[in-house]
Amino acid sequence: MLQDHHLPLSQDWLKRWAYLGLSLLINATGHALTVVMNLGSAVWTASAVNLYHLWPLDLRTTLFSCGVVVVIMNTVLIRQVNWSRIIGNLLLTLPFSYLIQCFTALIQITGIEMLSLGWRILIDILGILCVALATSIYQRANLILHPNDDLMQIIRFRYVHGNATIAQMVHYIPPVIIMVGTYLVSGQLWAVNIGTLICLFFQGTFIGFFDRYAFRNLKHYGIRSKSITEH
Repeated sequence: MLQDHHLPLSQDWLKRWAYLGLSLLINATGHALTVVMNLGSAVWTASAVNLYHLWPLDLRTTLFSCGVVVVIMNTVLIRQVNWSRIIGNLLLTLPFSYLIQCFTALIQITGIEMLSLGWRILIDILGILCVALATSIYQRANLILHPNDDLMQIIRFRYVHGNATIAQMVHYIPPVIIMVGTYLVSGQLWAVNIGTLICLFFQGTFIGFFDRYAFRNLKHYGIRSKSITEH
């Protein structure tokens, strides 16, 4: 999918920023649902939680530190220091974290975490799908990205010919290595459940699905790969 040139430049930018705002709301909702259900979700988040239990840093600092490391990885993979990209990566984590906290508190008021296990699993999967949809939207808008999702975007379009499923699996190798390492050291595993496994094996497929069928008027911006449609 290629960039749409039919809109005037100002309208095109407005459209992309609107989609970015929408994706933040959907993403925060999805993550909040998985947090409240407590059945596991994002693989990178799970790896940060396991690091948090292993060293003296608090969780917020651990998450930010992991983000900085991923920014460095991204810089190495694209073979250039792009300060606007780096700053955008780090800035996105601020409203993202705030919205997740707010939405989690609001959802907890409803008491849905007290539902039966079957309903909780379905709601957790709904949250995971929301995260995949949001990721699809703001990766296509391609204004600013979370470092982890930017890593997936880089792998997808620079190294695996646009295939979202393969890119997501490769992108999960570092956090899986982290979790294996922390487990070998501590003998315990935190924040890993059925939702984490679904993300590990199917999140890339979900993103590729939403790329094709959700908000089809939103195309990929700023992607130069000739094989961008091969996913």
